Amino acid sequence: MKLPIRRALAVAASGVLLAGTAVAATAGPAQAADPAYQVLVFSKTAGFRHDAIPVGIQAIRDLGAANNFTVTATEDAAQFTTTSLARFRTVVFLNTTGDVLNATQQTAFESYVNGGGGFVGVHSAADTEYDWPYYGQLVGAWFASHPAIQQANVNVEDRTHAATAHLPATWTRTDEWYNYRTNPRAQVKVLASLTESSYSGGSMGDHPIAWCHPQATGRAFYTGFGHTQASYADAAFRAHLLGGIRYAAGWAPAACTPGGGGGGGSVTVEAEAFTSQSGVQRVGKGTASGGATVGYIENADWTGYASVSTAGRTGFSARVSSAGAGGTIEVRSGSATGTLLGSVAVPNTGGWETFRTVTTTLTASATGPLFLRFTGGSGSLFDVDTVTLTGGS
Repeated sequence: MKLPIRRALAVAASGVLLAGTAVAATAGPAQAADPAYQVLVFSKTAGFRHDAIPVGIQAIRDLGAANNFTVTATEDAAQFTTTSLARFRTVVFLNTTGDVLNATQQTAFESYVNGGGGFVGVHSAADTEYDWPYYGQLVGAWFASHPAIQQANVNVEDRTHAATAHLPATWTRTDEWYNYRTNPRAQVKVLASLTESSYSGGSMGDHPIAWCHPQATGRAFYTGFGHTQASYADAAFRAHLLGGIRYAAGWAPAACTPGGGGGGGSVTVEAEAFTSQSGVQRVGKGTASGGATVGYIENADWTGYASVSTAGRTGFSARVSSAGAGGTIEVRSGSATGTLLGSVAVPNTGGWETFRTVTTTLTASATGPLFLRFTGGSGSLFDVDTVTLTGGS
């Protein structure tokens, strides 16, 4: 019998802005006046509550007054209906945390974004709705951990986007730097990343911190900045936030096609960073990458990875171990019973701490998120440490 599953728990400035400059003045208008529009700022929390939320709301109101949009700020999830959301060009999740929308509200928001609406996630928007796979794909990556607030160097990878065009190639600032459960690079257009050697506590290597991507006919923008109250008085950050809002609203077109940069056309994910599952558990293991694996795998169990796209993927590999019966990993798209892209046999490796890598070619194609389904005999079949998809953008 299996053990119980336990849950892990936006002042545009003209010209060049100096990194780290803190000012309280409001922004000047965008270079070309946007048509008037409305923005919904949502800041409901069901977990940690950031003391920067009030100053963040005021900063977005200031940006709106200077840039032709009006702001409705709310923590009332009842605003998430088809009729209500239709009033807004974009919705900002400002330091939300936890489970903030019910199933009906989630469905309304999915329809809003898929139908052409905009989403902006700020900082702990990545610490929100862990059990909603669509949201994981929308935000790009979920929060895993963070070190203490400290100064770090930000590598601005794309200086053509409205959110980053004003920034220097290296932007030095102080904030709370999130590590994410997965590297989103293959699924998003990375605008900025952290130089992990410039601070203590980074654990990702290639470390995206701000990105954008299309979501159906809508647009999504996320920034990991914005933990501190001081961030919202920083002209450079406020211009960054404004650019994200204008992109999501559709007034600042940008090339946000996913992939490119350090991802090299492949993506590797810690298997235990699943966003949905049936039957499995995270198991601590010192010899595993990241210190854990997916374990207690039995026949017909599965894992899903909402932010990992299967679009264009041509190869799959997994680092596995087994002292059990072994079995098969089915690589599927969209759901645990979705399009079968390929499969690979997992042998008994000689021990639960003894890893080997199994690989296969993906012979079918689909565009949904990655799911892995596990099949085999009785009892515990094998553990999965990391999985890699190759090909694609």
